[in-house]
Amino acid sequence: MPINKIVPSKRGKAAIAGALLAATLAGGGTFFTEPATPAAVILATESLIKPWEGLVLKSHWDPYAKIYDICYGETRINGKPVTAGMSFTKAECDAILEKRVYADYYLPLTKRIRGFTSFPVSVQATQVSGAYNFGADGMVNSTAARLASQGRYKEACEAQTAWNKAGGQVVKGLVKRREMGDAQRIGEAELCVSGLKP
Repeated sequence: MPINKIVPSKRGKAAIAGALLAATLAGGGTFFTEPATPAAVILATESLIKPWEGLVLKSHWDPYAKIYDICYGETRINGKPVTAGMSFTKAECDAILEKRVYADYYLPLTKRIRGFTSFPVSVQATQVSGAYNFGADGMVNSTAARLASQGRYKEACEAQTAWNKAGGQVVKGLVKRREMGDAQRIGEAELCVSGLKP
């Protein structure tokens, strides 16, 4: 369970409201149809993934993973590995990220987690962000997904904080990312509970 107390925040609520507005303005959608870009994808990319992953416009070598990456941690672009000397604009990186988050994380979670699209948008976004960071399979098989499918959203938000380790050790940066964030960035659990009814 979480190391720190998980509470809703004004910045979490503002991010949710902004993503809902952006989704409406970006492609509409109606009561019966989904917008061009779902609010959960906008919320996950803008409030959770981009701030925590950071942006690199020229490919660079990751000595830990022993691979080149670019943009927001992309290691493959259009099915091909990132190589030395590649570069993209911020707009291109943003488009690559949104497309990938939708196709590789949002859609699979909608198909593999029971009731996913009925979860509050904050829970969906948090689970999309988690899947981006530790894999769609990890999220699908997680306690957080199981609890959310049971309608136990607050518990699901807190359960996702368990993904705070690397190499078997708790990592301070992952604790911040999974829980209440820091001065500049919203944490996943913080955002998650900010969208729940009291």
